[in-house]
Amino acid sequence: MNRSLTLVACILGSGIVFLDGTVTNVALPVIQRDLGADLAQQQWIVEAYLLTLSSLLLVGGSLDDLFERRTIFGAGVAGFGVMSLACAVAPSVTVLIVARALQGVFGALLVPSTLAIIMSVFPPSERGSAIGTWTAWTGISTVIGPLGGGALLDVASWRWIFLLNVPFVLLTLWLIGKAMPKMHSARAGARVDILGGVLCGVGLGGVIVALIEEPRRGWSDPLVFIGLAGGALALALFVWHESRTREPMLPLGLFRSRNFAIGNLGTLTLYAGLNAALFFLGLYLQQVGGYSPLQAGAAFVPMTAIMFALSRRMGMLADRIGPRLFMGIGPIVAGSGLLLLMRVNEQADYWTQVLPGVVVFALGLSSTVAPLTATVLGAVAEEHSGVASGANNAIARVAGLLAIAVLGAVVAGAFSGKVDSELPGARSAAVSAAVAEAKARSITTSPADRVPAPERARVHTALADASTSAFRLGLGIGGFAVILGGVVSLAGITNPRREVPCADCPGGALVGASEDLAVAA
Repeated sequence: MNRSLTLVACILGSGIVFLDGTVTNVALPVIQRDLGADLAQQQWIVEAYLLTLSSLLLVGGSLDDLFERRTIFGAGVAGFGVMSLACAVAPSVTVLIVARALQGVFGALLVPSTLAIIMSVFPPSERGSAIGTWTAWTGISTVIGPLGGGALLDVASWRWIFLLNVPFVLLTLWLIGKAMPKMHSARAGARVDILGGVLCGVGLGGVIVALIEEPRRGWSDPLVFIGLAGGALALALFVWHESRTREPMLPLGLFRSRNFAIGNLGTLTLYAGLNAALFFLGLYLQQVGGYSPLQAGAAFVPMTAIMFALSRRMGMLADRIGPRLFMGIGPIVAGSGLLLLMRVNEQADYWTQVLPGVVVFALGLSSTVAPLTATVLGAVAEEHSGVASGANNAIARVAGLLAIAVLGAVVAGAFSGKVDSELPGARSAAVSAAVAEAKARSITTSPADRVPAPERARVHTALADASTSAFRLGLGIGGFAVILGGVVSLAGITNPRREVPCADCPGGALVGASEDLAVAA
């Protein structure tokens, strides 16, 4: 067994999934021209993938626990490759959307497997380091998406975005066959919880559809309201079913594990803050600060570089001294970085306003992610590591959608209120049109450019002030949420007891196993 090559296979497998979550965004205008996609179809090219991936992660993790892990991972990788090829040769928008949805299905099968395999292959003393390496490389794949995709589109067809997955899929399958050990079924004899899987998929799917569509349609739209209410009802039925069935997909007893429960709460707040930062800062830099899309994307490169440099080291340190301080202090530092970004104003000077906050946020994030993931998965027995990974990944994705939907609504309301207070009284037709356009977009100054010269400066100042005020509110809420997660982790996470040889025990058995793990088993 070659642990290093197994880790490479896990990184490549999950990397192509995360890469495809971001790279397609930059190709949408080209796809629109080539296939004649309307606005709704362009949106669903992205969202069909996000929907199936996010809503089925828990199901994929459960299947990973029920069947042999290498087989499930290999099936997910192979299926993802086939669907990537289908995307590349899609003759119509409809075929492309269906293929993207199926890509998400296979992605949900393989992503939980990667972390469960790492937990199975690496001993406890090396898991934090291995997960840190996985975190560093998969983080790079997320950033490479928009930058590499934009460069590729300058010289080749959009279809190459999907074709380039194929060689990486083939390499991953080769590594699986060469280096990855065959693992026995983690829960031998268990049956597939079909009803639980359906309720979970429908529940998460309904909530995710609502969160995806809310920014465009509003909370009162039937699709948003019905999706949210129906999804919440299905999730409630899922919890009720899981508490009564003999073979639950998600054993609710896992949440009696203190580290598992608090670790997932930390995941919720951390990834909500991360996605709020990426979304609102990227929007502000482009629509107020005048950055190009490439410049806005490059603004986050230092964050990726810091995570790449530190994630493995932080994982190793957490293995040695315990994860509690990392999961507590890390989010507090990351949240402070978000609060530091509230200094950004209309000039948006990168070196003095943007970079310091990005660096502080990245330092906190790097200190947290690998220890957090290792702690959540280490808090449950190995037979449940697949579903634990699926649950943690699903929470991270829903946290991002929730942050953008809820904070987006708060920010939009604050922007509208500030504009009205900055431009009181009667308005000319040109000013009224500019204000209406700005309110529809939020955090923007460009509508002022279409106002006649005598009023342009006043409208621009009002929109800039409103944008800055709303942007700072969104980052402030996100920052305090991340800090709160750190405080809760600092108070609630327990360092697992070290296992040491017992000279007086039969066979030199190990003693000092974590009580938290014993509860979860």
